Amino acid sequence: MVTHPIAPEAWPTADQAARSLWFSPVKLGLHCVARTRSWVPAMVPWRATDEGDVTPDVLDWYGRFARGRPGVIVVEATGIRDVPSGPLLRISHDRFVTGLARIVDRVRTESAGETRVFLQLIDFLSIRRRPDPRKYFARFLRVGASHRESLSATTGDPSWLDAADDRVRTTLASLDEEILERVLTPRELDELFMGARERVTDTHELHLRNLPGELPDRFAEAARRAERAGFDGVELHYAHAYTMASFLSRLNTRTDGYGSTLEGRVRLPLEVFRRVRASVSERFVVGCRFLGDECIDGGSTLDDAVHFGVEFARAGMDFLSVSKGGKFEDARRPRVGEAAYPYTGPSGHECMPTVRSDARGPFGRNLPLARAIRAAVRQAGIATPVVAAGGINSFALAEQALARGDADVVASARQSIADPDWFLKVQLGLGESVRRCKFTNYCEALDQMHKQVTCQLWDRIRPDDADAASAPRSRDGRRRLVAPSWSPPPSDDGTP
Repeated sequence: MVTHPIAPEAWPTADQAARSLWFSPVKLGLHCVARTRSWVPAMVPWRATDEGDVTPDVLDWYGRFARGRPGVIVVEATGIRDVPSGPLLRISHDRFVTGLARIVDRVRTESAGETRVFLQLIDFLSIRRRPDPRKYFARFLRVGASHRESLSATTGDPSWLDAADDRVRTTLASLDEEILERVLTPRELDELFMGARERVTDTHELHLRNLPGELPDRFAEAARRAERAGFDGVELHYAHAYTMASFLSRLNTRTDGYGSTLEGRVRLPLEVFRRVRASVSERFVVGCRFLGDECIDGGSTLDDAVHFGVEFARAGMDFLSVSKGGKFEDARRPRVGEAAYPYTGPSGHECMPTVRSDARGPFGRNLPLARAIRAAVRQAGIATPVVAAGGINSFALAEQALARGDADVVASARQSIADPDWFLKVQLGLGESVRRCKFTNYCEALDQMHKQVTCQLWDRIRPDDADAASAPRSRDGRRRLVAPSWSPPPSDDGTP
């Protein structure tokens, strides 16, 4: 592992920025034009209520990004089903439309109408916290003949073949992990050490078998609500560890026409898109975020992503946003009582690479994925814009990516958290004042614990901050929840 320094940046003058690709317009769909090719991708800041409602803290979060005038802000993953999911926004019922409309209004106001705002729509399956082993064996394990046979073979004692359930449970709870690995199935081991998790391949469960018949309408209903709320478009969440990405994965072995082959795996994502597209106006943008590489054993690779990207473009998606990794399959074991988090393993590092990395480092690490997908889409004769992200922390890196043809739009998540004004500062020729992200994933660690996401560069309360007294604070009162205010210095004639 190598610790990579944050390289100094030769920031552009205001005139150079004005003539750059990054700060030039881009058309997204038939009627939507983003003023610049800068993009704040969806991030979950954990500021909604437990019922999924918009709060003042949610409005402050997106309003603060909007003051930096990015071309597009994608509002966080917003649940399309009305199920408990903690402080995550929802759009699963009409009652959420009014609150979501307040986000749109806040972004329009703070950006003076210059920033386009999309809503990311997500579906996810059930995941439980890692159980106490005694509780797992006492209550959740379904004892069967295979457990008795394994215990008999392991101990050489044939009495296990007729042992009562309680004896089997008690004994299993006392065994060490090495023996358990010979007695339990891989799925049972996963439930014991990671927590029970539904999979799209669990077609023995009726509600999971019926997902292809249910999800297109649910996504379409959510998209209609988003248009009613005033959003410029939606981003269908087909990435990372969630339902739609799981249908696209090579690990999807469904045999009902919705898995196993490339055509089967992409079938539901295309059906969802087509239902959404038919449910909203032609002025409304519909794109998706999907993985360029799952980065797990047996998972999808760039070859799969290239195929999917071309299929999405042919279907008429208005943009393709490319991400990487972030899967449950290689996540770190959670503590007992906590849920697995899909960004803690190797695939999680690929999604959000830190300065502690291999020789390639974190900066622009995932650009080659977007480049390959974009090249294939262009070769198919389609001009769908491709959005790239992953360790973008400088104007030069973004501009070079556009000039090379890596992407049509360059997104930045962690750097935008570090300094929500950085796009505006660069445009004004004030790049030297940009607060540079350290890429240590302080923000991601808070996300992992479902704490309100902030940045170590600005979340400590400082008495000399102009808004120290009025800044919203975390629930424990120790951290500010939005970056300190910033205003451009006056020009030579005294105007801002």
